[in-house]
Amino acid sequence: MDGYSRDDFDVPVEDYDFSKITDVGSLIDQMGRAGGFTATKLARARDILQHATSRVGEEGVLNWLSFPACLCATGTRGFFVEALRRNSFNVVVTTCGTLDHDIARTFREYFHGDFDLDDIALGEQGLNRLGNVVVPNECYGEILERVVLPWLSEIEEERTSEDGENPWVGFGSVELCWAMGDRIEDENSLLHWVAKHRIPMVVPGLTDGSIGSQLFMHRQKSPNFMVDVLADEQVLSDLIWTADESHGLMVGGGISKHHVIWWNQFREQSGMDSAVSITTAPEYDGSLSGARLKEAISWGKIRPEAPQIVLEGEASLILPILGSDLFGKR
Repeated sequence: MDGYSRDDFDVPVEDYDFSKITDVGSLIDQMGRAGGFTATKLARARDILQHATSRVGEEGVLNWLSFPACLCATGTRGFFVEALRRNSFNVVVTTCGTLDHDIARTFREYFHGDFDLDDIALGEQGLNRLGNVVVPNECYGEILERVVLPWLSEIEEERTSEDGENPWVGFGSVELCWAMGDRIEDENSLLHWVAKHRIPMVVPGLTDGSIGSQLFMHRQKSPNFMVDVLADEQVLSDLIWTADESHGLMVGGGISKHHVIWWNQFREQSGMDSAVSITTAPEYDGSLSGARLKEAISWGKIRPEAPQIVLEGEASLILPILGSDLFGKR
């Protein structure tokens, strides 16, 4: 648009009427009409996600979900679990720590702490601080080693018993997540639902976490063991080249966000059809985490006409509000 006219701005700002707010959905509806800066963006994000999640299940529709691991150390994991239980997203990109926290919390508890705790004193007691969450050693590395190493031995035995010259061809993080999720019966587990619905979950930085350490330790006694990282890229290539539509919710940034928009530039239509980004990162340092979605248009990663919004805020506050409307009862 080269200029503006008075007629371009004809939607009035409305005050909240709390007597008419009966649930989170009606609150978000009023946020859209009341405005107030970030409230408008929250309402817009909800509308985009409602449309995107309503299309999942239709042939040729991809609905991407990306997020960092830290949220799975909190109850916000419940948002992702519910989204995958409902098949609201059919391809996931995340970081290695998501596997760490999901498996650890399946067998042990994490605990409330505080940002201002004494980290030296915590370390002396074998307690690890993740923001305001406290994770005892026995609830993280110790339990993961005890659980995951036997799993890896079982997985290797299963694959080597099958026909084929190299059992590790095609065995990327997608297959690994399914194999581990098949061993988890806890319905509060994200991996459980990824495996149950056979949702591709790609972990590009698979070695950057405790699970990566377990993979390395297993290889010490089984030198032929291998994870084929390019197998994951083949999965994403097959998905993107056959997609008629592509929508995404990207929480945070870094490698998980970039892997989503990177693959979408290769679509014949060039870019995503809609996108929601939630971030606390600033734009001025040039980081991918802080990059606004409009920047991705210049790379062909998001289509110029695609509905898109960047919602500035902390995800453990925003996702429960969005989830209450998307997944809750109206």
